[in-house]
Amino acid sequence: MSGKRRRRRAARRRNDKERIQINILPKHVMFVLCFLCGVIMFVSYRFPAYMQPVKNVIDMVVFPMQRGINHIGTRISDSFRRFEDLEDLRKENEELRAQIEDLTAKSQMTNQDRYELDALRKLYELDGKYTDYPKVAARIIARESNGWYRSFTLDKGSNDGIKKNMNVIAGNGLVGIVSDVRKSTCIVRAIIDDNSSVSGMFSSSGDTCIVTGNMNSLKNDGIIPVSMISMNASVINNEEVVVSHISDRYLPGILIGYVKDVYVDSSNMTKAAVLVPAVDFEHLDEVLVITVLKETEE
Repeated sequence: MSGKRRRRRAARRRNDKERIQINILPKHVMFVLCFLCGVIMFVSYRFPAYMQPVKNVIDMVVFPMQRGINHIGTRISDSFRRFEDLEDLRKENEELRAQIEDLTAKSQMTNQDRYELDALRKLYELDGKYTDYPKVAARIIARESNGWYRSFTLDKGSNDGIKKNMNVIAGNGLVGIVSDVRKSTCIVRAIIDDNSSVSGMFSSSGDTCIVTGNMNSLKNDGIIPVSMISMNASVINNEEVVVSHISDRYLPGILIGYVKDVYVDSSNMTKAAVLVPAVDFEHLDEVLVITVLKETEE
């Protein structure tokens, strides 16, 4: 019997606990909180002196939290503002870079136009210098890879009236001679080529000489050799040397360069010297081809 009594007592205790449990709904909690807030507001309004301690406690607890929240908010706002500023700077930088690239391209085009204009002006002046010879302008489209215009290709050929052995001029004087002709292009061998020689004469006296190409001498010292100068010839430094009338392929009177450093050669029968070419053979672009041959001049 005692066991049954214990079980009945335990059952009654469980039933009592279940009856004691109260189900509190969220809306009831919300109602109570609103009521308390209303009471606090009423008391604060009617009896402000009694609420001062509560306000002090709230100030001590809430205001530091508020300052911290404000500080964090300010930091976040500053971060967003800096991000926006960086984005604006990035866009402005891209715009400036585009403007710089555009200005650079325009500057390069302007420099190129100025260079071409200067080249054309020099050709015009050169054309006026040799008015007795008909000419056609041509552009260099290929050259050797050594950096010097020893041999190069022009964009004019037999279709343009170009023939082999026509003289080519640029800058201040003689460049070379047409060595090979195709329909739309031709090849020019310059007077600085090792296999080139030109019969020249001194402009003041008419004494003749031979100007020979020498690439090593030109690269190292900017000069090419002059030989076969008469022992009786009176030659001064920087005197002009032009193509002589006895030249078999080159037209007379075209400036070759300027002579200097005259000396007696090893044979003790003639003099020799060196010559600074009248043409810059490192920087050529446009040339003039004289469209008559030496044979037609004879």
